[in-house]
Amino acid sequence: MDDDARSTGSDLLAAAAVGAVGAVAGKRLVGRLTRGRFGDTEEYNVAKVSVSGPIKRDTGRPSPLSGPGGTTADEVVEQVEAADDDEDVEALLVELNTPGGEVVPSDDIRRAVADFDGPTVAYAIDLCASGGYWIASGCDELWARQGSLVGSIGVVGSRPNAAGLADKLGISYEQFTAGEYKDAGVPLREIEEDEREYLQSLIDGYYEQFVETVSEGREMDPEAIRETEARVYLGPDALDIGLVDELGVEDDVEARIAESIGEDVELKEFTPERGLVERLGIGAERVAFAAGNGVASVFAGDGRDVEVEFR
Repeated sequence: MDDDARSTGSDLLAAAAVGAVGAVAGKRLVGRLTRGRFGDTEEYNVAKVSVSGPIKRDTGRPSPLSGPGGTTADEVVEQVEAADDDEDVEALLVELNTPGGEVVPSDDIRRAVADFDGPTVAYAIDLCASGGYWIASGCDELWARQGSLVGSIGVVGSRPNAAGLADKLGISYEQFTAGEYKDAGVPLREIEEDEREYLQSLIDGYYEQFVETVSEGREMDPEAIRETEARVYLGPDALDIGLVDELGVEDDVEARIAESIGEDVELKEFTPERGLVERLGIGAERVAFAAGNGVASVFAGDGRDVEVEFR
C-alpha cells in the first residue's frame, strides 16, 4: 500500500512537471506565433507600448460612470521606463490610438519616450490626435496607416455655464476669495470679459507650448504647424504636409526598426500589471460608458471649473 502511494505520488509529480513544461512551452509558442502580443518569447529586442483611449492621470479606480477605461499616463511612463531599463530592449515602438487628453500627462509620456536610450518609432493606428501627436513628437519617426486620422494640434478649454439655471432655481452665488481671478470661470455666474481674456490667455499659452514642442520634435516650421488649424488629416494628407514620416502597416514599421537595430525584430509588448478584479472592473466601466455615455459625461468632471485638454 505504501509502495502504491509512493508510486501514485511520483506519477502526480511527474505529470505536474510535464504539465508545467508544456504550459511554458505553449506560452512561448503563442508568444512567437503572435509576435509578442500574447505569451512570452524566449528572446526579444523591441518593446511595444500602447497609448489607447483618452490620456489621463492615474487617480485610482474610477466609477463605472466616469468614462471608458484605458491605460493611464502613469502606467505608460512606467512601461517605457521599464523597457529602457531592460538590457534586452534595443528599440521602442509606441502604438497610438488616442483622441488626446490632459496636458501634463501627455507631456509626461512624451518626455519618457524622448529619454528612451535607443531608436523610437511612433505608429498611429486609427487616431493620433492632439495629446497623442504631442507624444509622437518625442519619437524619432512617426508612421501611420492610409486611413489613420492624424493631427488636431490644438488645445481646448471649457467651462459649464449654469448661471441661467441657477437664476431659474433661485440659487445665488457667493464665494470668498483672495486674489482678483481666484474664482474666474466658476459656473454659477456669468463670466466677466476680463476673466474670459485671462482664461483664453492660458489656452493660448498651452497652444504655443504645443507648437514649439512639435516644431522641435518634428523639425517643422512653427508657421506650418499653425496653418494646420488644429485639423485632423488622413494618412496620405498628413504625409504630404510632413505630419508623418511614412505610411504602412505594422510589418512595415517593424521592418524599419529592424533596419535601425541591424537585426530581425522580436517584439515584446509591455503592459501594466493588473489583477483579475481590476481587469474585470475595467471591462465593466467600458460597458457602462458605451451604454450611457450621454448621462455619464455629465458626471465625469473632477470638480474643476475649467477643463483644459489636448483635443
